[in-house]
Amino acid sequence: MSRQLRALRDECSGAPMTGVGSRQRSETAVARHTERVEVVMMCVQRNSQLLRFVGSVMLLVTSASGVVLGQSSTTNPYRATLGWEQLPEGRVMGTVSGVFPDPDGTHLWILDRCGANQCAGTDLDPIMKFDLEGNLVESFGAGLFAFPHGFFLDHEGFLWVTEGGSHGDARATLGESMGIGHQVLKLNQQGQVVMRLGEAGVWGDDETHFNGPSGVVVAANGDIWVSDGHRGGNNRIVKFSNDGTFLLAVGGGVGTESKEATAFSDPHDIKMDSEGRVYVADRGNSRIQVFDADGNLLYIWTHYGKPSGLFIDRHDILYAGDGLSGMVRSGPPDNWRSNLGWEKGIRIGDLKTEQAWVTHFIPQHDVDVGAGIEFLGVDFDGNIYAGEVSRRRLVRYVPFRPSELSGR
Repeated sequence: MSRQLRALRDECSGAPMTGVGSRQRSETAVARHTERVEVVMMCVQRNSQLLRFVGSVMLLVTSASGVVLGQSSTTNPYRATLGWEQLPEGRVMGTVSGVFPDPDGTHLWILDRCGANQCAGTDLDPIMKFDLEGNLVESFGAGLFAFPHGFFLDHEGFLWVTEGGSHGDARATLGESMGIGHQVLKLNQQGQVVMRLGEAGVWGDDETHFNGPSGVVVAANGDIWVSDGHRGGNNRIVKFSNDGTFLLAVGGGVGTESKEATAFSDPHDIKMDSEGRVYVADRGNSRIQVFDADGNLLYIWTHYGKPSGLFIDRHDILYAGDGLSGMVRSGPPDNWRSNLGWEKGIRIGDLKTEQAWVTHFIPQHDVDVGAGIEFLGVDFDGNIYAGEVSRRRLVRYVPFRPSELSGR
């Protein structure tokens, strides 16, 4: 036993351990690990304060006021299921970049990149409506998008879709040549476009243009927030009135990736809670930035990993999809491919509590093959639907009680 472990044991047990030096040197790695566990458990029994450190990961988060706090994540009360969606013969699920429950509570809307990772040049519908049994009810949107990225269903039932390919990204090039991309579209549930923000196929960083807008959310009063843009885009968030009039921008400018507060590096998604606070998945900086309705910074949270996609349900529960933590790949931009020491998966927290500590963590359930979960959504029964990028599939996570698995 190491000197540090022996000292810890002595402190917790009240009696020193003797005569183990020669035996310890011959123990295997497994035995040494077991010994460490026994020592920790002894300390837990002796000192209840240590319980907060066992099975938890202590992290730091800084609020806008500079207060530093810690948090712990706990259990995974979900099981993963595959094959929920029933698609027409010959159609496969591509990269899912948005999931939203219909206001009727009995249907689910899914944005899919046309059976692949982009839609340019195909005649497939990227917007699909399913019942809760996974049956496809209707679909539309063919030819409207090159690289559909952000997705939102507002309180009036309108669907909002962003074009996430930034200028220079190969996934935007074909769309630009076809005169599509760099826009935010509002559609009714019959698939008709009723509003457009941005100029089709034209990128820019002024009040009327985007560069790969990645996400969109609409407030109860109709104000429109857009995260702009994806991987080398404008690195800003923009607010518009309900008629599309520019109101304000935070951050901004191509090549302005920054770790400073109110600046962004690949703002990958944007959502809003019931109080009107705006949450930005600042993916390249491995954090969530929280703003009020006027664009003032409230918090910077680093306890949700490297968030790619966000979802906030009717009860203000936050779900953050992290499909990149721990990845190391070459090529720019460098800063969104790290967050070493963290796991990919889904982190869940309650926004009604201070700092919204992570209460549950769902680890990636399968063998790692690259980029994992990005966008996700939750139905009214609490089932989570998450799109995995590299595998190009939809995973349904069903909540369960521990007793449900005890007999298996």
